[in-house]
Amino acid sequence: MDPLFIVLLLLLGAATGFAAGLLGIGGGMIMVPFLTLAFTWQKLDPELVVHAAIATSMATILFTSLSSVRAHHKKGAVRWNLVAQFTPGLVIGGLLAGGAIFSVLKTGWLALFFTLFVGYSAMQMLIDKKPKPSRQMPGPVGTSVAGTGIGLLSGLVGAGGGFVSVPFMTWCNVPLHNAVATSAALGFPIALANTIGYVWSGIQHYGIRPGMLGYIYWPALLVLVVASVVMAPVGAHVAHRLPVKSLKRVFAYVLIVLAAYMLYKAYTAFAM
Repeated sequence: MDPLFIVLLLLLGAATGFAAGLLGIGGGMIMVPFLTLAFTWQKLDPELVVHAAIATSMATILFTSLSSVRAHHKKGAVRWNLVAQFTPGLVIGGLLAGGAIFSVLKTGWLALFFTLFVGYSAMQMLIDKKPKPSRQMPGPVGTSVAGTGIGLLSGLVGAGGGFVSVPFMTWCNVPLHNAVATSAALGFPIALANTIGYVWSGIQHYGIRPGMLGYIYWPALLVLVVASVVMAPVGAHVAHRLPVKSLKRVFAYVLIVLAAYMLYKAYTAFAM
């Protein structure tokens, strides 16, 4: 790989790892637009660029989530009972997205779907509407159903689900720091199910390609993992010291910019 490309991947991995620990996200919301740009620069097949960016981002979350949740667990902030209730649905939704729906969607539709999802998440973070004091998390079945939706959405956009699971849990009056920590733990089953799907569906549609494991561009994955795993615990440590709500507002503006770039990618894909 180009040395400059490696440096950019290290910086991107460090930034997303820090964000993963800080906000309980997988980092895909940041990673996918920049990987799309980087893979375009590296002249990957245009039809595979967005697919590879989403799949590689999700595979990175496998490692980032473990590093992040370990740090949150030390603070006693992870609600493991909620993790257990969410997980069956997350796995089902992830397998459906990564193994079936993902491979049949064209680049333009994936980019557009990502734009809408990120834009909606950013607006929810900016509005910061307070939930009713009486609202609680649904029971195991309801939580698992919610997990299916989160896993499905996450698989289509290459994210760890934090931008859905954190607002959902806080809407159900789970304290913010617990929601962030629990969301970090949810990233692993989401990433595992979707990564299996991406590998399987990519090989089914494109066979074995140099540098590719299904839809995952593994040389970039290795570099991203090194940086993100190092920085995720740092973000988790900061999350328990700073007002995360204020930081999430700033982060929402970043998301809006990234959504605008992906909207441009969708436009260019449809215009081809």
